[in-house]
Amino acid sequence: MSSPPAYPGIRISGCWALGAEGSSNAESLDRLLPAVGTRRSPRKRTTSQCKSEPPLLRTSKRTIYTAGRPPWYNEHGTQSKEAFAIGLGGGSASGKTTVARMIIEALDVPWVVLLSMDSFYKVLTTQQQEQAARNNFNFDHPDAFDFDLIVSTLKKLKQGKSVKVPVYDFTTHSRKKDWKTLYGANVIIFEGIMAFADKTLLELLDMKIFVDTDSDIRLVRRLRRDISERGRDIEGVIKQYNKFVKPAFDQYIQPTMRVADIVVPWGSGNTVAIDLIVQHMHSQLEERELSVRAALASAHQCHPLPQTLSVLESTPQVRGMHTIIRDKETSRDEFIFYSKRLMRLLIEHALSFLPFQDCVVQTPQGQDYAGKCYAGKQITGVSILRAGETMEPALRAVCKDVRIGTILIQTNQLTGEPELHYLRLPKDISDDHVILMDCTVSTGAAAMMAVRVLLDHDVPEDKIFLLSLLMAEMGVHSVAYAFPQVRILTTAVDKRVNDLFRIIPGIGNFGDRYFGTDAVPDGSDEEEWPPRASLSEPERA
Repeated sequence: MSSPPAYPGIRISGCWALGAEGSSNAESLDRLLPAVGTRRSPRKRTTSQCKSEPPLLRTSKRTIYTAGRPPWYNEHGTQSKEAFAIGLGGGSASGKTTVARMIIEALDVPWVVLLSMDSFYKVLTTQQQEQAARNNFNFDHPDAFDFDLIVSTLKKLKQGKSVKVPVYDFTTHSRKKDWKTLYGANVIIFEGIMAFADKTLLELLDMKIFVDTDSDIRLVRRLRRDISERGRDIEGVIKQYNKFVKPAFDQYIQPTMRVADIVVPWGSGNTVAIDLIVQHMHSQLEERELSVRAALASAHQCHPLPQTLSVLESTPQVRGMHTIIRDKETSRDEFIFYSKRLMRLLIEHALSFLPFQDCVVQTPQGQDYAGKCYAGKQITGVSILRAGETMEPALRAVCKDVRIGTILIQTNQLTGEPELHYLRLPKDISDDHVILMDCTVSTGAAAMMAVRVLLDHDVPEDKIFLLSLLMAEMGVHSVAYAFPQVRILTTAVDKRVNDLFRIIPGIGNFGDRYFGTDAVPDGSDEEEWPPRASLSEPERA
């Protein structure tokens, strides 16, 4: 072990206790850490590992992602490769979380999930709560963690699913009532002292990194953290360290170093190791890049239209409204008016496909009436921003107390691929019939991404209804082939999509015509990023 730093103190049973001069002040612990500059100064990242404008904007309350998540599934609608999972192990206060955040920052890509093992402490019994209050409960033993929940959560994240993670309160040693939701992981970083202590968990990790930090440094960090952040007293922290933390490190944690793929000495100070890890991660992410829209353009186009498609009857009235909204000379006011009429008719048509059951009610005349009532739990509308939100008023007008969710999907103008930028879905949406709304569907790339998001949140495929004013046959085939149980409803289907992914004869860019914004020259019918209509500030779900 390296010689201890020079400061007023006394050595007690293998650890260091503060002398009287600074024992009452948590800030005094700062001077026990190595001074800045005593070790290798951090290197600047190369231009290949960072951009001049990172794809995120941090505010005082949240992080806003300005880069979208590209497709994580293939043209069949299934996940082609699981998310890449990195395990970060090491002793308590070794700098695992700091290393994880440095990796995230250096990767410079959105949709990275940081999962902490600290969230998965088991719920304590009353007796264990009392022991914890007296610093007599061993939180550094494998039995203190809910490995079954860790494994199931990590499995779902790797499969692209939405998960709920407990929030642990270290002051009261208990789980909080509200759990947090994680979704959208291209990369998962899982960190914890027992990250490598379970065989099943090890099999889920694609890369294992052990952060090796001097024991004296770890003790000082733990003292500072537990006193300032968790409301502990210095005597209790030292007692717990000697009784549980140090023995657990020697018995359970340090031996797991042998299973690590990479050992990072000195934690966050070892920028060379972190740079190498990031370079390897970039190569892994490149292997996971997919081109979905190009595949959709050449697939399934010779087949007859699927039975899951239902087109609103083309009455003279419906055809007349289509004539008006397709006419390039139509004013914006008339375009909005007749679009809203078609939306209302389409949604009324869609509701007839919901499950109904027989029921009997009594009329004011005292007579029984044999009727029908909705057989589901609840109806939820989800709009694909921005054009899809124009259908929300029509849905609210015919569905009382309907819940509304939103998904922002934009086409990357460089790659031509759809990208997920934002989503906000109601709680427990998996029990609902979901009406997914977008005004036009050309290739079906954005619609497929939205359906995939709903499936990742455990919405059954046969409970999803995709509604669009106008669809191209290509888009119908793409969605129906990938998701054969999704009900597709529209007011019209056009035959062709041109090389710019515009529906032919089509309707133009619906969002531009509805909101009165300028069209992008030679752009597709899909929405662009950033949207030119006013949107509420997006945040990552």
